Amino acid sequence: MPIAHIIGLGKSGIAAARLLKREGWDVTLSDSASAESLASRNTSETLQQQQQQLTADGITVKLGYSFAPEGEDLPQLIVVSPGVPWDIPVLLRAREQGIETIGEIELAWRRLQTCPWVGVTGTNGKTTTTALIAAIFQAAGYNAPACGNIGNAACELMLSDTAPDWVIAEISSYQIESSRLLAPRIGVWTTFTPDHLSRHKTLENYFNIKAKLLNQSQMQILNGDDPYLRENVPESFPNAYWTSVKGKADLICDRGFYIEDGWVVDRGDQIVQASSLKMVGEHNLQNLLMAVATARLAGIEKDAIAQAIANFTGVPHRLEHICTWQGIDFINDSKATNYDAAEVGLNAVQSPVILIAGGEAKSGDDTGWMKKIKEKTTAVLLIGDAATAFAKRLDEIGYSSYEIVETMERAVPRSAELAKQHQAKVVLLSPACASFDQFQNFEQRGDRFRQLCIEFTKENTAM
Repeated sequence: MPIAHIIGLGKSGIAAARLLKREGWDVTLSDSASAESLASRNTSETLQQQQQQLTADGITVKLGYSFAPEGEDLPQLIVVSPGVPWDIPVLLRAREQGIETIGEIELAWRRLQTCPWVGVTGTNGKTTTTALIAAIFQAAGYNAPACGNIGNAACELMLSDTAPDWVIAEISSYQIESSRLLAPRIGVWTTFTPDHLSRHKTLENYFNIKAKLLNQSQMQILNGDDPYLRENVPESFPNAYWTSVKGKADLICDRGFYIEDGWVVDRGDQIVQASSLKMVGEHNLQNLLMAVATARLAGIEKDAIAQAIANFTGVPHRLEHICTWQGIDFINDSKATNYDAAEVGLNAVQSPVILIAGGEAKSGDDTGWMKKIKEKTTAVLLIGDAATAFAKRLDEIGYSSYEIVETMERAVPRSAELAKQHQAKVVLLSPACASFDQFQNFEQRGDRFRQLCIEFTKENTAM
């Protein structure tokens, strides 16, 4: 019986373990975190339930365990979850020993490559674009689930009774890095700004990882309004399709999708009115263009596109409207995990804004975000590990209307109080940070914000 070792007890790792076990592998699933650490972060299902079910399925689970490719019974295959760095010594040593080492999404690709894939990558905009593409394909009658960084783990699609017609995958740089063969029918590159540099080390390395997915795609769609892509990519993809919200004159080539006279236009053909998309912000018009371009390249008709867009309300945690209390909109933008995404979030909402920001800080240029804070916010509430550093940065730019509140539990009621005091229109959670200091992921952070907002408004409406 072939032996496989899965590293990372998350959604991706569990799906990979169950898939390989079903195929007849002897599977061990390990995580270096302790049982107590994992249990404290787990919100969807208790750790004990997970362990019991996996054990019942014949999968060995080891917690607080760091895999090392030593001794007897070495695995023939190692599968890593997206959160596991690709260049840690243990994986380098495993590859040197000839042990095949791949990511979970590569495992799924090898079993699902007979059906066409859409692969969506980029620094920001991936989730909304992926969700909108999936909605359009589903409106056209396809079984086209979203997976990867959104929805199901890719391997979960193989555990379903029904094979997909298309796979619509949001693919992060971490997942591309661990995928050697992954080659979508259509590759989409949404944006490119510095991110994840603590893992990828250099901007060039990060860029090359993203470009790899497009290089291996049969057709490419790129955001022509993104300055970095526009400047650095055209010669690499001479047959790519480009998009622009600024009109046909701004297209890099004739094979483009653009907005003109309020319509999304495909090479001269009006497809759908841009105003039918309910989401705010010019960046979402760009996401709309890339989604429509994908659908048209897949041969989907206008009616299905129009129907899907009219019914699309957005995705959780990306400028998600939670509730309105006394004329103040509470908006969850927990998906904004870097400075550029947080700047986009601020730009999309009505000022004045009470901003909740902070978490586990990332490297990058915060200049644009700081400028937008000065323009649009009337107060900033700082949470998490980055609070002190962010406070110092705000002092440096002469912005003093901030408070360090440390936790989301303190931030929500205080934001409502300040919004009334300053007659602010919006309370916006847009952290500009990763979530791992206080939460398991950005979804858990956004869910907690949503829960606190709803509880607060209920308690303070009844009064």
